[in-house]
Amino acid sequence: MPQTLGEIAFDLAPIGVVLTENRIIKSCNKTFAHMFGYAREELLDQSFRMLYPSASEFDAIRNVGLNALRETGQYSDERIMHRRDGTMFWTRVRVATPNPDDPLSRAILSFADISGQRPEVELTAREKQVVMRLGQGLTSKEIARELNLSPRTIDDYRARLLQKFGVRNIAELLSKIIGVV
Repeated sequence: MPQTLGEIAFDLAPIGVVLTENRIIKSCNKTFAHMFGYAREELLDQSFRMLYPSASEFDAIRNVGLNALRETGQYSDERIMHRRDGTMFWTRVRVATPNPDDPLSRAILSFADISGQRPEVELTAREKQVVMRLGQGLTSKEIARELNLSPRTIDDYRARLLQKFGVRNIAELLSKIIGVV
């Protein structure tokens, strides 16, 4: 059966496009599947969890952007994702929901691989957790509570991250790493 123009546009879009229901992949285009190293059929009806470096990052990202989705129906950020072969890469994610009252019940996401635009600095799992929470605007004390660490330990991570990326403050760090500012 021949594809409609809409189906062709969806399949061949130069960015990854995916439709989710409660964080389960219901439909995706070829670009999205290729970006992550899967055949499309392998992704359908799977949890988005398989595309994150860890379960904790998958859990933490859930609430990022929820307020924006509830208020405007849209959200975007840049984050590190996980390919099938285990390599990680930077991606720009844009999210829209037709149901702002329950934004995760159904969402449309686009993904663009921006690895070439981001620094090739390796982050440890803990550094990623700290950066993600800094991007949420949490204080060292709040991050420490969430990660079950001391605020002083979080301050040490912050200082090392600033040094690692050659920046003077958290705003510059976030701008360089995840494009928040």
